[in-house]
Amino acid sequence: MALLATSTIAFKTINTQIRSRSFLPAQRHLPLSSSPPSSSFFRTVSVKAMELEQKNPMVIDENGVLKKGIAEFYDESSAIWEDIWGDHMHHGFYPPDSTVSLSDHRAAQIRMIEQALRFASIPLAGDERKWPKKIVDVGCGIGGSSRYLSEKFGATAIGITLSPVQAQRANALAAAQDLANKVSFQVADALDQPFPDGQFDLVWSMESGEHMPDKAKFVSELARVAAPGATIIIVTWCHRDLGPDEESLKPWEEKHLKKICDAFYLPAWCSTADYVRLLESLSLQDIKSEDWSPYVAPFWPAVIRSALSWKGLTSLLRSGLKTIKGALAMPLMIEGFKKDLIKFAIITCRKPE
Repeated sequence: MALLATSTIAFKTINTQIRSRSFLPAQRHLPLSSSPPSSSFFRTVSVKAMELEQKNPMVIDENGVLKKGIAEFYDESSAIWEDIWGDHMHHGFYPPDSTVSLSDHRAAQIRMIEQALRFASIPLAGDERKWPKKIVDVGCGIGGSSRYLSEKFGATAIGITLSPVQAQRANALAAAQDLANKVSFQVADALDQPFPDGQFDLVWSMESGEHMPDKAKFVSELARVAAPGATIIIVTWCHRDLGPDEESLKPWEEKHLKKICDAFYLPAWCSTADYVRLLESLSLQDIKSEDWSPYVAPFWPAVIRSALSWKGLTSLLRSGLKTIKGALAMPLMIEGFKKDLIKFAIITCRKPE
């Protein structure tokens, strides 16, 4: 990750990339604001970041710091995200060559949920007896997916997160939407879920797998809490599949991912093929996967635009070091997608009956 002392350069790079749009496939996107923030504002962000870095040094290791960092990252940033983007803390799904309008981004997040259900062959209409009735949302954020799925299927849903702030906010939103009797949220570790075996007929993980330091344990827990015949849906960030003659990623690829890991509190990445092998090792059925990277192309540029708005920048200044570091890493995500290093993957399967 670039030093926080260079954050002014990083934000200017973001702005330049947005204006050139050279990192995107051929799609039409929103025009930029005619009044971008001033250079003095960027310098203020840089100074704020350096001050926080000195007061709150944090190094990711495997002795509990990772979990603490994840929890604090989302404690800090969830309110900002909700204020600007709403309660679905994940990518949107954009049809190729579509026109993307400002109002479409939140709708695209709903499309992501609907497309994931379709890919997993869960009936969206018709025989309600085939709808899931008990759902677990692993890495639930502030509960957007849980509430949506509960209302869609008339199901009960439980969400788990490492962030106490997220769990509290998710429960408050459920109560505000008269869903407290159907949906609940708690602080829990996805690698050691507080549920008996075979409890849920839909196991949902929307962009949480990338935070899991032990992918085998993560997948094993998803399978353990799934009821016989249940569907498991994993939507996650992966690195590219290795070629038949490759034993590892290239050094520059490892270095690039390491910068993102340091910013977003991620452990080592894995490939979609790695997930498939793990699911196969557990004798799960109907395993299928797909690269949805082309369908999420407008997402990170849109997030950057929101971060570069006056509202976004002032929110960043009121946040902590972790949120600022995450913002500075966003161009790395775009570059990773552009170079086919990062893949946005969906992997689904079914537990044998």
